[in-house]
Amino acid sequence: MSKEINSSKAPEPVGLYPHARRHGDLLFLSGVGPREKGSKKIPGVELDDKGKIISYDIEAQCHSVFQNVRYILEDAGSSWEKIIDVTVFLTNMEDDFPIYNKLWAVYFKENAPCRTTIEINCLPTPIAIELKVVAEV
Repeated sequence: MSKEINSSKAPEPVGLYPHARRHGDLLFLSGVGPREKGSKKIPGVELDDKGKIISYDIEAQCHSVFQNVRYILEDAGSSWEKIIDVTVFLTNMEDDFPIYNKLWAVYFKENAPCRTTIEINCLPTPIAIELKVVAEV
């Protein structure tokens, strides 16, 4: 039996799904983006009047998405150090991977989890990165 978990600090999901589910000693996070809680604001993103991306700062988005993951992990009784596996979705591998990879090395210097990075053509909101995380509890 799995238990649904929702964080009090992470941004609200954009659909009908929990932030995470705990099954035994494992925690499965739904896709986490860089939005800020309580708003549609995305750090480092400038949108036009139709909601299309004019420009974005992948570094700002990386810091924000990592913080959102941390919020969910902590509210679920886990921690950053207990991350086992991460699937990363980038909308612009060529331009964004070098910056993201550099920041990854800083954030995961002590405990590097397994990682898969995939380029996709878009995400459900105007973001450039989303993480799918599995951690121990």
